[in-house]
Amino acid sequence: MLAAVDAAAAALGLRVGQVLSQAQALVPDLAIHPTDPAGDAAALQRLAGWCLRYAPLTATDLPDGVWLDVTGCAHLLGGEDALLRDLVCRLAAQGFAARAAVADTPGAAHAMARFGPAVTTVVAPADQAAALADLPVEALRLPPETLDGLNLMGFERIGAFAAAPRAPLVRRFGPALARRLDQAMGTAFEPILPELPPSLVQARRGFVEPLLTAEAFSAVIAALMAEVCATLEQAGQGARRLDLLFERVDGTIATLRIGTARPSRDARHLGRMFDERLEGVDPGLGVEAMRLVVSAADRLAPVQAAARLRADEAPPADVAALVDRIGNRLGAARIYRTAPVESDVPERSVRKVPPLEPPLRRGWPEAWPRPVRLLDPPQPVEAMALLPDHPPVAFTWRRIRHRVRHADGPERIAGEWWKRDGEMRSVRDYFRVEDLEGRRFWLFRRGDGVRVESGDLRWFLHGVGGG
Repeated sequence: MLAAVDAAAAALGLRVGQVLSQAQALVPDLAIHPTDPAGDAAALQRLAGWCLRYAPLTATDLPDGVWLDVTGCAHLLGGEDALLRDLVCRLAAQGFAARAAVADTPGAAHAMARFGPAVTTVVAPADQAAALADLPVEALRLPPETLDGLNLMGFERIGAFAAAPRAPLVRRFGPALARRLDQAMGTAFEPILPELPPSLVQARRGFVEPLLTAEAFSAVIAALMAEVCATLEQAGQGARRLDLLFERVDGTIATLRIGTARPSRDARHLGRMFDERLEGVDPGLGVEAMRLVVSAADRLAPVQAAARLRADEAPPADVAALVDRIGNRLGAARIYRTAPVESDVPERSVRKVPPLEPPLRRGWPEAWPRPVRLLDPPQPVEAMALLPDHPPVAFTWRRIRHRVRHADGPERIAGEWWKRDGEMRSVRDYFRVEDLEGRRFWLFRRGDGVRVESGDLRWFLHGVGGG
């Protein structure tokens, strides 16, 4: 009997549960591999551990799924859509064909990932009913005999089944039918029990009496952090990502995640980042245990004590702690600095780099200053100027007329012929100007004022500010 089929086999009409002899009759040269349930389960557990990069709480969903609770951490990767795209692309690069979905409930996410119309799906909050209405009843994770009975009664879609009177169906098929529907719609709770790889550095504290206050949580965080950082020091590692799990008395789990720009085992700094986010933790009826997990770590060499500095020597400035605190509030993707790129075209001469990346040896040329802020895209303005090389005497931007008092230019910038066809034929003449009120602008004229093919002579504002 076939336990699993790939996309090519499914396209040939093969299906899970089909007798092997029938499958070989349909496809004589069918490639067959023996099943290894234990090996598949172990591989799935390793994959769940790999998924800790996306969420602090992951668990296997045998035989072919992984649960991720991304509550409160999707913004660190640019949002739920960006998280799913990155997850599916990374798995595809490793040879895994995957589908993924995010929803308010595990049941809805499970259904959309397996039966939804797209490879990645994000269900809007409280929109499970509308999203599931057109899916087949198989998406509710019901036993085969229950599915056969529903199909005989004419229920093929979840929407029709959900609108039917519930009592007769429960009497016939049992309470599991109603429970699965309620779990998918969000009216019944479905827990996800985390599975953490034993190789991860972690510490746990259980409590005789449940904790409810942020002050109590902060004290436990300090103790857990000291234990974890001591273990990291012995291993010569520093934490890059830490997850704090609050195990509530009702069996649910709340999570917090922080990340660092560089490896760290500073217990005080790491603990403070968790303390700043405790106000967002709902203790429910009480927290009976807390677990701190280092879900990502890198090598960190021993650091010499500050005593090696002279008495009159100040310690070197380190903004890593500031970057960590801002990144965990706003999202790591929003913290960056700019670095130069070898390009004369202004909009291509800048790129975003991580905030703590070492500076490049080559910077922007001081002989050609650039404005503080570039506009993307450049905005059209109306300007008066003598051709071919005179700066504008006045220009109008956003219905406001600016009289030019000082100007410098032109600086001629041509296109990059090796990147786009025909760029060398069009040129830009840039002028740095200052109006009567001291405001500075960076304008350019499209064309050199001589050759018709060089541009249409329209004026644009490309930047504001600068020296």
